[in-house]
Amino acid sequence: MRVIFTCGGTAGHVNPALALAGLIRARKPDSEILFVGARRGIERQLIEEAGWPFRAVEISSFHRSLKPREIRHNLISLKNLALSPAQARAILKDFPADLVVGTGGYASYPVVRAAAKQGIPTAIHESNAIPGLTTRLLEDHADLIMVGFEECRKNYKHPEKVLVTGTPVRGDFFACTRGEAKAKLGLDDGRPVIVSFWGSLGAAVMNRQMAEFLALEAGDGVPFHHIHGAGTVGCRQMGTYLAQAGADLEKAPGLEVREYIHDMGTLMRAADLVICRAGASTISELTALGVPAIIVPSPNVAGDHQTYNARVLADAGGAVMIPEKDSSGRLLYDTARAILTDDSRRRAMAQAMASLGTVDAAEKIYSAVMALRRR
Repeated sequence: MRVIFTCGGTAGHVNPALALAGLIRARKPDSEILFVGARRGIERQLIEEAGWPFRAVEISSFHRSLKPREIRHNLISLKNLALSPAQARAILKDFPADLVVGTGGYASYPVVRAAAKQGIPTAIHESNAIPGLTTRLLEDHADLIMVGFEECRKNYKHPEKVLVTGTPVRGDFFACTRGEAKAKLGLDDGRPVIVSFWGSLGAAVMNRQMAEFLALEAGDGVPFHHIHGAGTVGCRQMGTYLAQAGADLEKAPGLEVREYIHDMGTLMRAADLVICRAGASTISELTALGVPAIIVPSPNVAGDHQTYNARVLADAGGAVMIPEKDSSGRLLYDTARAILTDDSRRRAMAQAMASLGTVDAAEKIYSAVMALRRR
């Protein structure tokens, strides 16, 4: 069996494809798998680091701006869009696939579209609560659309094609229990554990708020363990932000700022509360683990999709959503303290979050695409 996965743009689009590819290889060792993405996208690095073969199509995003630089970018994107179908057909000729699965990103469009025209079974997986542009363009052509939550079905004009599978989460998130994770990290002295992060690069406005949050924790006698991932860029600024907020973490054991959280699976397993954005990977991890959250959606994403992601969790009762324009270090701290000092509220939020989760998402997607191939 030959399978093409096509994805890109963000890790949230790539990770579900990597999880499914690994499961197919484990179940069918003789399968041949190829990944297709944009030549200069983040997907190339992630896929090649994972050891999978990769081929590229020339595809790029469109920017919503009339600045001369952005107009030039969009003209290049139009040229790439015109060239990409021929490139996709060439890939399918060299690698005659039995199944093509797109998991989001602009690179998915020409490959899934070309496969559908050739009668190859096609499926797409959408990690976000509302369909992105690529998914909307492919909805008429793909045989199957897989989504994270039942609430997503109403956002499609072909709901009969929609299957709720959840979004796969890496296995290391389930390697231990919450108690075991706390013991492993040395966070088992009875204080609740907060984990916060704003993405790998960080976000200046939110890191400044988190410095105020940490200062309030320090002034309150450090009632919680708190590990904050400031991001590659943000970490260089956190010293200044902390000094301005009057926080000396050297005198506040239990409060820690890291550039990057490498052991995210263990930390999120240990967490009693997570404070974060609402990217697709993050919401799938929160729901799979059943961890209450305070979510500040990024306002700087296409279609404001993070607000829709966060609203699904907030409406179910698993999260508190705070728009960035309303957020502050004081509001975040007061909200976190209210949750963590009310055991019944925290348990109810955890149960609500877990009710949205799909621990066996990779299995469900695998079964769905195998059934699609047998049609």
